[in-house]
Order: sequence, then C-alpha cells, then structure tokens
Amino acid sequence: MSEKYVTRVASVATGTDKTAVNLFHSAATPTNRGSIVDITCGGIGTPGDNNADFLYNRTPAVGTEGSGLIPNNIDPGGPLGDFDSGLGVFGGEPTYTAAKQLLAFQLHHRATFRWCAQPVFELIMSATVSCGAGVKSVSSSSTQAYPSGRRTC
Repeated sequence: MSEKYVTRVASVATGTDKTAVNLFHSAATPTNRGSIVDITCGGIGTPGDNNADFLYNRTPAVGTEGSGLIPNNIDPGGPLGDFDSGLGVFGGEPTYTAAKQLLAFQLHHRATFRWCAQPVFELIMSATVSCGAGVKSVSSSSTQAYPSGRRTC
C-alpha cells in the first residue's frame, strides 16, 4: 500500500503568472513517482468579483520558494515522504514544462474548486530530484488570496 500525504497552503496572494504551491522531489535519488489525487482551491478574505485562471503543470526545476513545508503523512506511524512543498511568494518562479498542462481550471473569488482523480487518472510526477508539479495563476483580474490543498500518494 502506498503512503498518503497532505500539503496545504494557508493563503497565497496570486496575480498573473504567480505560483501558489510547487510539490517536488527533495530526495537526492528518488525511487518513487508521486501522484496528486485530490485538489481543493478557494478564495479567502473579503470576497470580491475577481477571477483567476489556474494551471497545474509539471515542474522540472523548483525555483526559489518563499517558504516550504514537508507534506504530512496521513498515517502518523508512516514514514516521512521524499517530497517538499514550495509555498508563497517565489523569489524565482519554478520552471514549467511548456504545452504539457496536467489540469486547468478557472475560479471566481467567491467560489471553491475541488478536483478528485478517478482511479488511474492521477496527476503523476516523475521520479527525478527537484521535479514535481505546481499550480500557477496564468491570468487574474486582480491580486487575490487563495488557500490551496492537495492530497498525494
């Protein structure tokens, strides 16, 4: 049975071309391919009539994260994972693989978006150091704060 982990961004102000979270392999020699099976994103703070267009995409390079956290294993007796989450304001954006989007969605600031993978349709990452997947607002009507969470295995 594979391990299950959760990572969450409390609140990230996103504008156009801003990464909210980047999940990536931090192990020197990864032996597994992680997959994203559940994504939730919604607006916080004073709601306004704002919207954003988000893309989940593969990241072959991590960029310079503002802060980070190690995803939490849902099983408290399980091992630590070999992934890390880059969060917040990035000093240098992660590199995204061109024209290979995994998932796209548009979100109104007053709404919540949730995506759950059907079996065998998880967003799968490669088993390469510093590679992973990130969510980025590619277009936005303003700078808005969005929390984002994802469950991986």
